[in-house]
Amino acid sequence: MKKSFAVIGLGRFGSSIVTTLAETGHEVLAIDSNEDRVNEYMNIATHAVVANAQDESVLKSLGIRNFDTVVVAIGENLQASILVTLMVKEMKVKSVWAKALDSYHARVLEKIGADRVIHPERDMGVRIAHSLIANNFVDYFEISPDFSMAEIKVFNPKFINHTLQDLSFPKRFNVQISAIKSATGDVTIATADTIIHERDSILVVGKTQDVEYLDEILYRV
Repeated sequence: MKKSFAVIGLGRFGSSIVTTLAETGHEVLAIDSNEDRVNEYMNIATHAVVANAQDESVLKSLGIRNFDTVVVAIGENLQASILVTLMVKEMKVKSVWAKALDSYHARVLEKIGADRVIHPERDMGVRIAHSLIANNFVDYFEISPDFSMAEIKVFNPKFINHTLQDLSFPKRFNVQISAIKSATGDVTIATADTIIHERDSILVVGKTQDVEYLDEILYRV
């Protein structure tokens, strides 16, 4: 399902999110106050604009409240990050993800209502982008450009109370199930006799397109 995203801040972290979201066919609005940075993403993002995100009227004019998710990826300016996150939350955006510079910053972002606070490493943007796109990825790891590992929560009742042998994931979906995590956090190695219970999560390995397709299937109720 195609989703819409606005990414505020085109530093190393924000730019990697924009690139990955665009490559996977989603609508992306890229925003930064630096014209040179914005120009780099004119042909990558759906829309790229030079704008001062600290101006509430500017955010409103860009239709921020209409996006499924807004990612506040502002770099070293802690005050700007907090202000923009607060304004976006007050505009009733469905989901707001914000980058934290340190533990103090993270606590402030949580207090003002950020739906998810990110503590990024250098190349974490790709991983975060895939989590944004997915319906119910608990976590996501890119093994190579074509292969991924993901922890996916199972909601589809057609998969609950069945063994892995009965469900035949490799044959039906071209993926391997490595482990099962229960709602209580207990993890067991997957075998043919392993049964998926309600609220379990499964650790899946396979081609990225197959893992993402399975995510859609397991989300259906």
